[in-house]
Amino acid sequence: MKQRSKAFVHVYTGEGKGKTSAALGLALRASGHKMHTYIGQFMKGTHYGELEALRDNPFITIEQYGDVRCIRREEVAEEHKAQAREGLLKAKEAMLSSQYDIVVLDEINIAIWFGLLTLDEVNAFLDARPAYIELILTGRRAPQEIIDRADLVTDMREVKHYFQDGVKARDGIER
Repeated sequence: MKQRSKAFVHVYTGEGKGKTSAALGLALRASGHKMHTYIGQFMKGTHYGELEALRDNPFITIEQYGDVRCIRREEVAEEHKAQAREGLLKAKEAMLSSQYDIVVLDEINIAIWFGLLTLDEVNAFLDARPAYIELILTGRRAPQEIIDRADLVTDMREVKHYFQDGVKARDGIER
C-alpha cells in the first residue's frame, strides 16, 4: 500500500453514462502505480465485464453485494437492506484494513435512493474514513449531503443516448 498524506472523497453522479467506468478507470490507473483498490458494487446484478477483466489484477479487489438480479425500487425487501448493510460493513472492513489506498462504493448513491441504506449509515462510513484513503462514491441521485461532503463531484449529464431508440444494454459496453 502506498499511503499518501492527504486523500479525497469523489462523487460521480448524474443521469449520464460513465460513472462506474470513471471509477474503474481510476482503479486501473492506480494499479499501474502499484496502488491497491477495493471496489464494492451495490445493485449490479451478476454479470458485468469488469468482474472478468479485473479478476487477475493483483491490485484490484472487486466484490458485489446484494441480489443476483436487478431489483426495482418498489421491490425492496428487508433481505435486500440486510445485504446492502452487510456489503457496507465489508467495504468498511476493507477500508480500515490498511490493505487499500482507494475504496470505491459503486452505485452507493442509488442504493441510498432505493432505501437499501440510509444516509446516516453512509455518513458513518464517511466519518470512519482514514485521511489517507481515497474514496469514490458512484451512482445517480447522489444526496446533497454527500455532494456537500465530497472534495470532487462530477455530474455526468446525458445529452443523447441510444437507449431512447430502444437499444438494450450490450455486453462489453454497458455491462
